[in-house]
Amino acid sequence: ASATAAASTLMIVKQYKAKGPVTNTLLPVVAMDDAVALLNFGISMAVIKVLSSGSASAQTILMPLLEIFGALIFGAVLGFIMTQLVRLYTGRGNRLAVTVGMTFLCIGVCNMVGFSSLLACMMMSAVFANTSRYTDKIFEPLDRITPPFYMMFFILSGASLDITIIPKIGLVGVVYVVIRVLGKMLGAYIGATISKAPATVKKYLGLTLIPQEGVAIGLVTVAKGTLPQYGNTIQTVVLCGIVIYELLGPMITKMTLKAAKEIA
Repeated sequence: ASATAAASTLMIVKQYKAKGPVTNTLLPVVAMDDAVALLNFGISMAVIKVLSSGSASAQTILMPLLEIFGALIFGAVLGFIMTQLVRLYTGRGNRLAVTVGMTFLCIGVCNMVGFSSLLACMMMSAVFANTSRYTDKIFEPLDRITPPFYMMFFILSGASLDITIIPKIGLVGVVYVVIRVLGKMLGAYIGATISKAPATVKKYLGLTLIPQEGVAIGLVTVAKGTLPQYGNTIQTVVLCGIVIYELLGPMITKMTLKAAKEIA
């Protein structure tokens, strides 16, 4: 629930050329809450496994920590390596090949050793974006090839949606959708108050965090494979919520940024 749709939010900001304190706060918050979602997921999975087994061993407790912190360290190392490779290999094709190759390397090694591939890839890109002067040269060709992958991602997820159990999870689904929105608004308000952010950030930030897609779908897919006894219910609740968030969320984000006078 803590994950926010980074792609949708970024597209809205770019399309309408939003500028201002709410936008400046929104973009890093979207990236951070996806990272928080991955950490929450790793911890939650560990707790569920303990509850399911009825006993807590040292291995059960340490494995999630290894999965999380191992992914962060490994992703950071790959990020520094990628910075050097992009500096050495010029040209759009070479840099695109480096990006794709490093992504596959990150995912492959993580799957072999048991790290969180999503968290490792996020850490790799965060380190690269903060240590390289060539981030724009990387993102420009990636923007051209990612739409088909997004489409396949949603098609595969939608094909797994079991609509026959929707009536059974009606109340859970409603609670998930409503409480997530309230949590976003309350959390953003409290955070803005503590950090003494501008009044517009305190008032509007929470509403801009409603869209949800990519990371949540990825985590649901992992949950379904790891917890088959609960997987269908979890996937149906989250995917139904994502349909609602993606239908209404981008429109609410646009209206909120307009109300904050950050869209002309």
